[in-house]
Amino acid sequence: MRYTKYDNGFAPIENDISGLLMENEQVLWSGKPKKNAFIINKSLVMMPFALLWFCFDAFFIGTMASTGSMKKMWLFIIPFFAFHLMPVWIWLWNVLSANRQWKNTEYAVTDKRIIIRGGVLGYNFQNIYYTEINSVDLHVGIIDRMLGVGDIIVNPVVKTAQKSRSPAILDIENPYELFGKIQKTVLDIQTDIHYPNELRPNQNRGYDTEYRP
Repeated sequence: MRYTKYDNGFAPIENDISGLLMENEQVLWSGKPKKNAFIINKSLVMMPFALLWFCFDAFFIGTMASTGSMKKMWLFIIPFFAFHLMPVWIWLWNVLSANRQWKNTEYAVTDKRIIIRGGVLGYNFQNIYYTEINSVDLHVGIIDRMLGVGDIIVNPVVKTAQKSRSPAILDIENPYELFGKIQKTVLDIQTDIHYPNELRPNQNRGYDTEYRP
């Protein structure tokens, strides 16, 4: 995968995303998360809680084993703790699948929308059109600062129960540059929609004209 710089022309990206592009849609930026940052951050999700949960269950398992209770109730105890340790299994799944998630993750910013591809076993695509965006936030945590990355959170105007979490471009290098680019594009597109025609400059007299970043 080759990273593209900001430009007005088409930037080659993987076929899965490029096949979604509409006629005359321009790619302004495309890229992937920084691999080591993405895998580390995925591995850290739920880790403190999962480890505490494991220690809690391990204490009870050890106590019951020392008293001989497990010999009498093992048909019940083993399935119970296998289910009770579910937070640990979820965390382990995040760790073991992080590399696969990184391979499937791809981002593209066009002159019409933001495209996010993700998934583990298959691909999931999200399309966020600029008219649907309420605000754009930038998050750079301590680990992110150490690894030189950041997360761009796209907040939609309306959130639904099925989409309670805001779409995000995760673990991107040079996040401030991309953050500024997305903010400008959102402002330009929404301004062109709300104040078209005579309120626009002569060189851009309506929304149907070509967007020039």
